Order: sequence, then structure tokens, then C-alpha cells
Amino acid sequence: MAEPELSSRLATVRAGIADAARSAGRSVDDITTIVVTKFQPVSLVRELLELGIRDFGESRHQEAHLKAAELAGAGISWHFVGQVQGKKARAVRAYSSVIHSVDRESLVTALGTPPEAVPAAQPTTRPVDCFVQVNLTDDPARGGVSIPDLAPLVERVLGTPGLGLLGLMAVAPLGADPRRSFALVAELGSQMQGIAPTARYLSMGMSQDYAAAIAEGATHLRIGTAITGNRPAPVNLKTS
Repeated sequence: MAEPELSSRLATVRAGIADAARSAGRSVDDITTIVVTKFQPVSLVRELLELGIRDFGESRHQEAHLKAAELAGAGISWHFVGQVQGKKARAVRAYSSVIHSVDRESLVTALGTPPEAVPAAQPTTRPVDCFVQVNLTDDPARGGVSIPDLAPLVERVLGTPGLGLLGLMAVAPLGADPRRSFALVAELGSQMQGIAPTARYLSMGMSQDYAAAIAEGATHLRIGTAITGNRPAPVNLKTS
């Protein structure tokens, strides 16, 4: 049974999302909440499953693939929200329903390699949805493609078999007004629909700024500690 504190935090966030959606004149049904469970044990994921959560986010492959294997068949949609190393791209794709952090052409190539080029031990034939991550800062270490390079990368994703483009993802820069940042992402998303008309989704908004993201049209929220509580130290997932 889920811990009361977890149920309470989840209820509080759900109420906050509903309030923000109402204020923005939007339907809460158009917003997907992804609970980010980085460093959290599998037991907590199971508790969240009992509370009706089916969309989970992870950002470290070595942790995510163990959870996905242990919880296979539980009806989970795994969202990979961290930076993807090129050499691990195929492995990340194997368990991910959505990859939120596509940010460079080499990663697109790695994720979209035709199935016949993949070793038999790693068959990956199903398509995978993705977001192109936009970097709203001047720091390349923050992840994401620069705004001037956004359109060419979107076109590259569209031309790569096996990838479905949902839209754009971004993280509000530290110290910046999150609503202004998210308004820029929404504007970029509108521009990109001229290239990709069906890529209308926006993955933006986390624990501290999801209300601002909803006000600017976020469709996918990535919320961790506001629901899960503080992250513990990494655990041994094989025995958690």
C-alpha cells in the first residue's frame, strides 16, 4: 500500500495542475504528468502504480533499464528525460516509450539505425516517439540543440525511419523567468509545426515551475521531488 505522505504529495500536485489548467483555460486531460523517479527504489514506483501513475521518467540508463526489466508487464510508459550517450542509444530505445532529449544529429542516427543493422542480440524494430530538446542557454553542457540549429535537427528527425516526432522539450534556465522561457519554447514549437504539422506537444515544466509551463501550453510535465520527495542516495535496484 502506498505511503500516506506519497499519496498526499501526489494529490497536492494533481490539484496544482488542475488549478493551473483551469487558470489557463485548458483541460487537465490534455496534460500528461510524468513522475521522474531518478534514484528512487522500485518499491516507490510500485506504490505510484497503485496510485494510478503509468508514466515514469528516468535520466540514467544504468538505473532505468534495471527498473524497466523488473517492472516488465506492469503497463508502464518509460520516458527517458536525461542526456543520451550515443553508444547507449539503442539500449535506451529498447525500453523507452518516449525519449525527451534528442539534441544532435549523431543521436538521431544512432536511434534511427535500420533494424537490419542492429545485432540480433539487440532487436529494436518498434518505432519510438521523441522530443527535440532545445537549449535555452549559452552553455552547451546544459543539453539541447541551439535555437539556430533547431529546424535542421527537426528535419533530420522527420527524415529518420523509426522515430516519431512529438514536439519540443526544454528546461527553464536557472535564474530566468520560467514563464518567459516557456513562452519562447511555445513560439518555437509553433514555428516548427510549419515543418512538422503533427509535432504539437511541449515537454516542459518540473516541480518548481509546472504552473508557468501549463500557462504557456505544456502538454508533458516532468515532475520529480514534488511527488516523490527528496531523492535518496542511489540504491541497488536488483534487490530493491
